[in-house]
Amino acid sequence: MGLFDIFKRKKADLTVEQLKWNKMWELWAQEEVVSPYLELMTYQSEVNNGGHGQYFCNVENIGDLKKEMSVLSSVLSDKLVENLIRAYEAHLILDNNEDDEKAEEVLENCDSVFFENEEEINCKLEAYANTIQL
Repeated sequence: MGLFDIFKRKKADLTVEQLKWNKMWELWAQEEVVSPYLELMTYQSEVNNGGHGQYFCNVENIGDLKKEMSVLSSVLSDKLVENLIRAYEAHLILDNNEDDEKAEEVLENCDSVFFENEEEINCKLEAYANTIQL
């Protein structure tokens, strides 16, 4: 049995929900996901890969961060919106003063709040993934 056969067999073992979840991320990588899910997935992906600092830097470099944060504010709970705003304020301080330990601590705490509440984001994304046709 070759590697391709093993991959096909493993893929066949996935549930419909798992296949839809994977398809959603494939669509995201191709920038074919609709708003607000596109922004939500970008936020989750970036924070998971490097924290809020990475999220802000990467989105600023390729898009409109203020617009993206506005979209996120419309779909996240108040707790996560407040956390996003606190993280952004700390990010702005660090942009002007890279050695601000208090701002670095705030940013790290915001990352922790995100991870503690990430299930909220996963629930929204799972609901969206379930609408995807395979």
